Amino acid sequence: MAGVTRTGLLAELGVVSRRYMAAYALFNQALADHLGLHPTDVQCLNLLTLEGGPVTTGRVAELTGLTTGSATRLVDRLERAGQVVRERDAGDRRVVLVAVVPEKAAEFGRVWERVGGGWFALFDDLDDGQLALFIDHMRRTTEFGAEQAARLRSGFAEG
Repeated sequence: MAGVTRTGLLAELGVVSRRYMAAYALFNQALADHLGLHPTDVQCLNLLTLEGGPVTTGRVAELTGLTTGSATRLVDRLERAGQVVRERDAGDRRVVLVAVVPEKAAEFGRVWERVGGGWFALFDDLDDGQLALFIDHMRRTTEFGAEQAARLRSGFAEG
């Protein structure tokens, strides 16, 4: 890219990143509206399906960055919506686990596939090295975003 400076590229990256985050937030809101859920609930369901099995409410709090009280209220909403159930841990009956209702997880997956099915086609023109770079970028930005969210929640103030 002749004539393009690193400073110019970083400035463009800043603008594109903000637009990307806004577009995703708006997409998440539209998906939540379609499913009749709160946007945070949609992302919690997404994260729960990635966990591979039932988790404690404490783990829900870790996944979402919410307090345990807020995570409990989130699980309450998901339970009322029929998306999750609470069940006792077979190994320790004192532990209550949150499990995604399989039929609801399948339905969620079908909706996600219908609206996001074209996602992989966006990468058809990338070679394996470029795809690996993109995956690395997404992992790094996911970690960075989680760190920044934790900073904001801990009372980080500007200035």
